[in-house]
Amino acid sequence: MPPTTESNPAAGSAVKRRRAAIVFNPSKGDVPALKKAVRAAEKNHGWAASLWIETAVDDPGKGMAADAIAQNVALVIAAGGDGTVRSVSATLRNSGVPLGIVPAGTGNLLARNLDLPVNDVPLALDIAFGGADRPIDALLVDVTRPNGGTEQHLSLVMSGVGIDAAMISNTDPDLKKRVGWLAYVDAGLRILPASKPFHLHYRMEGRHAHRVRVATVLVANLGKLPGNIELIPDAELDDGLLDVAVLQPKNAWGWLMIWRRISWENQVLRKTAVGRQILDLTGGDKRSEMVYLRGTGIELRIEEGAQELEIDGDEFGVASAVTFTTDAASLIVRVPDAA
Repeated sequence: MPPTTESNPAAGSAVKRRRAAIVFNPSKGDVPALKKAVRAAEKNHGWAASLWIETAVDDPGKGMAADAIAQNVALVIAAGGDGTVRSVSATLRNSGVPLGIVPAGTGNLLARNLDLPVNDVPLALDIAFGGADRPIDALLVDVTRPNGGTEQHLSLVMSGVGIDAAMISNTDPDLKKRVGWLAYVDAGLRILPASKPFHLHYRMEGRHAHRVRVATVLVANLGKLPGNIELIPDAELDDGLLDVAVLQPKNAWGWLMIWRRISWENQVLRKTAVGRQILDLTGGDKRSEMVYLRGTGIELRIEEGAQELEIDGDEFGVASAVTFTTDAASLIVRVPDAA
């Protein structure tokens, strides 16, 4: 659908006002209500009528964001799920045009990590039109397929190779619509008993390669998942680094230790100085079931065959090798103005 501009009585004003573009997924949320809320936000913040561009099945946002930039908008607002936000961001990266977010998906991972409202469209728009600009990192994901084909994608939150990707690809879409992110738990309970470890070679940028037997490897720009689960608590969205979690449980006990580390150590003990002293004394950060790494890039190569890949909670098929590289401070996001 070609871009359209909503009517505005003040469009003929002699003062040229800033204009935004709304890149929206028509299958997510109440579009008439969204348009009404946008008109109110435009009026409140003194912006001109926005450019409206629908996403398509074969393009969830990249081309639409390019159209918006070509029309010299001052802001692009992604209204949709994580796929829409990620796709729009891939085009906005290094453009200097800020991204506003109106979450309308299941996970809304970037919005949650930025503490943006996920159930309040007027407030999300208020932040988009009137908030502060914050530069954040993005991760470039270079994928090699089993047939030798290559492609590049963008990750803003967390990606994985192994069981977590298999879990996402096996999530029941109908259950996901009914219960949201809890549907991933159902998929995990079904996948975990049949999952098998695999051998992987990884090399952090500038370091030696390692061969490990893993259940999954997670590469993160941000560390918080739905339900306030802090999988990688030290991950920061603007430190110029990526954080890696290598999960290598040997048995069911190993999975219990991983869950203990996530639910107790990460979310409770690490929050206080006393808790961190306990971890130092007990060696909590040195157990082999879950190893944390940090750097500017990492190469992953599957030793035999291929494994499923997920990027920010969406399935991306199977890969035989994946390289993640940090693109520091390359995306500008609208966040609440601290002032």
